[in-house]
Amino acid sequence: MANAKILEMKAAKVAEVADKIKSAKSVILFDYRGLTVAEDTALRSELRKENIEYVVLKNHCVRRALEAIGIEGADDMLHGTNAFAFGYDDAVTPARILKGFIKKAKKCEFKGGIVEGKVSTPNEVEAIADLPSREVLIARMLGSMLSPISGLAIVLDQIAKKNGSEDAAPAAETAEN
Repeated sequence: MANAKILEMKAAKVAEVADKIKSAKSVILFDYRGLTVAEDTALRSELRKENIEYVVLKNHCVRRALEAIGIEGADDMLHGTNAFAFGYDDAVTPARILKGFIKKAKKCEFKGGIVEGKVSTPNEVEAIADLPSREVLIARMLGSMLSPISGLAIVLDQIAKKNGSEDAAPAAETAEN
């Protein structure tokens, strides 16, 4: 029979992982086999700059945590060696950084993810990685909203210049006569 202290520690770890999954906007699973220590350290550093937590967890622990919070359909991903990137600020950033790293290292691959509480396939995670960041989307939206106003201002300015130049020309002619 298992030791009670060990069971308590495992239950606490499952609860901790469940809390991380609940508070994260996205959790990206990827196979990290083949990475050197230097590559892994560089990846961790890059992820840390963006407030993304990179951890290696036991699949059984993650499976239990997902069951505890009611997320189903991730069993296919939880086999073999997995690393997990928890994105707390933005759902897109972990996938984007990992996709760039995978292209550069040519050693890892996406296994899937949990984005906004829904299980995603590797193809869906790659599609998410191609999305622009939140700041870029906001800038594009504001640019779209300001475009008609800017166009109107340019047209009104051109009309004012045209009318102003015609009025200025006859006034100049009458002053000469």
